[in-house]
Amino acid sequence: MKASLKACDVVIFGGGGDLAMRKLLPALYHLDMDGLLAPTTRIIGASRREVTTEDYQAKIRTALDEFVPSSIGDSKTWERFKKRLSYVSVDAQQESDFVRLNDHQVGGDDRDVVFYLATSPDLFGSICSSLAAHGLNAERMRVVLEKPLGRDLVSSRAINDEVMKNFTEQQAFRIDHYLGKETVQNLLAIRFGNTLFEPLWDSAHIDNVQITVSETVGVEGRWGYYDNAGAMRDMVQNHLIQLLCLVAMEPPGRMDADSVRDEKIKVLKALRPIAGANAYTKTVRGQYAKGMIKGKEVKGYFDEEGSNPNSRTETFVALRADIDNWRWAGVPFYLRTGKRLGQRYSEIVIQFKAVPHSIFSDESNRQLQRNQLIIRLQPEEKISLTVMNKVPGASEGMNLQPVDLNLSLTEAFNDKRSPEAYERLLLDVMRNDATLFMRYDEVEAAWKWVDGIMSAWSQTSERPKEYASGSWGPAASMALPIKDGRNWHDY
Repeated sequence: MKASLKACDVVIFGGGGDLAMRKLLPALYHLDMDGLLAPTTRIIGASRREVTTEDYQAKIRTALDEFVPSSIGDSKTWERFKKRLSYVSVDAQQESDFVRLNDHQVGGDDRDVVFYLATSPDLFGSICSSLAAHGLNAERMRVVLEKPLGRDLVSSRAINDEVMKNFTEQQAFRIDHYLGKETVQNLLAIRFGNTLFEPLWDSAHIDNVQITVSETVGVEGRWGYYDNAGAMRDMVQNHLIQLLCLVAMEPPGRMDADSVRDEKIKVLKALRPIAGANAYTKTVRGQYAKGMIKGKEVKGYFDEEGSNPNSRTETFVALRADIDNWRWAGVPFYLRTGKRLGQRYSEIVIQFKAVPHSIFSDESNRQLQRNQLIIRLQPEEKISLTVMNKVPGASEGMNLQPVDLNLSLTEAFNDKRSPEAYERLLLDVMRNDATLFMRYDEVEAAWKWVDGIMSAWSQTSERPKEYASGSWGPAASMALPIKDGRNWHDY
C-alpha cells in the first residue's frame, strides 16, 4: 500500500463506541505506524458524551493496549498518533451541534474529509442532512456507511435515499470489511493476473462452489440486536453475496471502481430467485441449542440474556444459489453460515470436475480425487490447490494421493505484516478509491434477492431447525448438497 496522497480529516461518528475502539482506531494506528498517513492528517472522535480530548486519548490508549499489543512500548508511534487525536461532542439528532465541527475547522484549508458513520443506520440520514446544512458535503468530503443498511429492500432504500439527498453516489462508501481481506483481493489476482485459472473458470470445468463463514461464538450479549437481524441479513446479504460476486464476475475491462462494480451487478441480476416452495428445497435455516465447544458447555439461543422463546430468527443458513448465465449455468453455489458451529473459519472452495477418463488402475482410481482450489480467509489467510500426485517409491503400479500446493501469505511474505481489512478500506476511502465498496444498485439487487427468501420463510409456521452448538448445523443442511450428488468439502 502506498501512502495517501494528501492530508485529510477523519471524523468518526460513534467515535467512543465498540467498532471505533476495536477496529477503526487500531486500523488508523497501524496506518500511522506503517507511515501511510500524511503528517497533518487528523482523527476526530464525535459522539454525544461530553468528554475532553485528553480523556478520549486515554481511552484510545487503553484500547490499543488491548487490541494492538505491538503498540505497547512503541512510544514514538503513539506520540505521533496522539497528536492527531481530538474529540468533539455532537448529538447526531441535534443539527445545531454540528456547528462544533466547523468550530473544529473540519475540512479547513480545502482538506479532504472522511465522515465515518459508526452509528446505528437509523441516524445516517439525519447525520448527512446536518452535515449538508453546515456546508460539510463538498465534493472533497466523503461519507462511509457501516452495515447493516436496513433490514430489507424498503428500509435500505429509505436510508440510501436520505444519504443521497445530501451526498452524491461518488461520495458514498458502503463498507463490507470482508472485501478488505488480503485473500479476498487475492481472489481477483488469482483469476485475472494468471493464465492458469481463468480458462477453467466456468461450468465446463467447475462442478460447484462452496462459500462458508463459520463462527464458534453465539450472540455474545447482543440478543436484541441479533434477533432483529439474523444470519440471512447479518451475513448472507452482504458478506457471502459479495464473495459470490467476486468468484462469479466476468473480467472487468479495467481495475477501477465502476468497471469492477458493473460486473458484480451483472452477477446479482443473474441470480435465480428463491421464492415460494423453492425456499424449502434450496434453503435450510436453524437455531443453535446447548452443546459443547472445545470441551466447554455453551448456552443455546433461548438461554441467552434477553431472549424470547417465540423467536423464529435464524442463527444458521445454508442455501443453494444458481447463476443463470452462460459461464455458470448448471453450477450450484452452496452458501453456509452460522453461529456456535464446530470451528471458526471462512473459506471459498472451488470444486473442479473429475477428469473425463482415468487411465490408472482400479486401486488408483478409487484414490483419485478432484482438484480443489481453497481460499481461506480466516483465521489464517492462505490459498491451496489440491492435485493428484504419485506416491514416491518403486512398488508395482501407480499409487496416487492428493497433495496440497499451499500459499500461506504469512510464510510467503514473512517480512510483511498482513494488514487488517479496515486498514486497507480506510486508506482506500482517503484515496477516494471505491473499488472495494458497494454501489447503491448492488445493495438493492442483493436485498431484492434476499427479500424473496425472507418473504417465503415468513409465510410458514415452520420454525428454524434446532442444531447442537459445536455441530455443523441442522442435519438438513448436510443433505442440501447430497440431494445433488455432492457433499460439503469438509465431509
